[in-house]
This record gives sequence, C-alpha cells and structure tokens, in this order.
Amino acid sequence: MLGSGTLDVFHHLWQVQYRKLFLMILVLGIGGTHLGGFQMSVINYTSPYIQKFINETWLERYGSALHQETLTLFWSLIVSTYCIGGMIGCLCSGYLTTKYGKKKCLLINDVVLIIATLNTGFSRRAKSFEMILIGRFLEGICAGVYMNAHIQYAGEISPKKLRGFVNVTSSVFLALGKAVARVLGLRYLYKDGCLKGKEKFLIPNLLDCNSWEIELNRGNCFFTGQLQISS
Repeated sequence: MLGSGTLDVFHHLWQVQYRKLFLMILVLGIGGTHLGGFQMSVINYTSPYIQKFINETWLERYGSALHQETLTLFWSLIVSTYCIGGMIGCLCSGYLTTKYGKKKCLLINDVVLIIATLNTGFSRRAKSFEMILIGRFLEGICAGVYMNAHIQYAGEISPKKLRGFVNVTSSVFLALGKAVARVLGLRYLYKDGCLKGKEKFLIPNLLDCNSWEIELNRGNCFFTGQLQISS
C-alpha cells in the first residue's frame, strides 16, 4: 500500500500546474542521464563485433591483421575514452552552466551529442574505427555535463515541495538506461546461440538482426537529442 505522502506527490504531479513539470522531467531524463546509463552498459555486449570491425578495417587498409595485443589496446581505448570524456565533462560543467546558463548548456550539449552520434553511427560506412573513438569521447563529455546540469536545472524548475522527488529522477533514468541496454543486449546472446529453451523462446525474432552498437547509439541518442532540442 502506498503511504499518504506518496499519494499526495502523485496527486500534485497530475494537477494542471504540474503537468508541464512532469513532461520536463521526462524530457530531461530520456535525453539526459538515461543516455549515460545506456552508453555505460551497451558497450559490454558488442565487444566481439567492434573488435571484428577494427580488425577488418585494419586489414583492408594495411593488408595485415592486427596482433591480439594491439586489438585489445584499441578496444580498451574505445571503452575508456568514454570515461575520460565524462571526467572532462564533469570538470567543465560548473564553468559552462555559470557562463551560459543551465538550460542553454543542456541544449548545446544536445547538439554535441548529435554530432557524436553521427560520428559513431557512420563509422562503419566510412570504414573508420577512429570515428567510434571520437564519438565515444564526445558522448562521455555530454554525459559528464548532464550528470551535473540535469540535477541543478531540475531542482531549479521544480516547486519546493517536490524538489527532492524531482532530483531523484536523474538516478531513476540512469538505472533505466542501463536496464534498456541490458535488454537490447540480449539480441547478441540470441544471435550467438547462448540462450536455449525457454529463454530463447522469450526473445522475439525481431531482435535477431545484424545491427550492433553503433546502430543502437544512433537510434537512441539521435532521437533523444532531437527530443530535448525541440521541447
């Protein structure tokens, strides 16, 4: 049973004067910390596909396959570049929000996110794994800025009685992004035959396709970035 305090919170959210606030929470969450959680988790399921792409690109360029140590180094750079970008974004977020304002900073951040997504999404067509590195770095910077600006902006636009509830939504959307990435990651387990019996039956055939992490990032980040800019 929900307590009377929780029921009062939901009652306030659905009142006319709080509907715009509720929609803003959704836009901030889906276009903000949700993407950070998604990008943290989705990279885990695509390791063999991206490493294969790097090896094929190197072979086509130079006529020889990469050594396993070098391939592991490139893969480590792709994973860690996101964290490096996130650290830089966190350090710069205070200055950027003070100089440009929180709302304008979030909108500019969405433009950078769309550029990062285009880099990552078209890397396969351009046959350049360096574009994945650039895209992951820019996505990390955007995530670092969002982690700070999201909470500050959400706290400023919310009524005093709902400020704590609104600030907690950033963590909720972060966890939701990780959950979405894990669910979408099941397509790779299904494709490789790692799931059997009832587990395999529960996953729709729709998930058994040839797209991988760059396609997931393109659809998720590009849509949510445009959603925030247009709101």
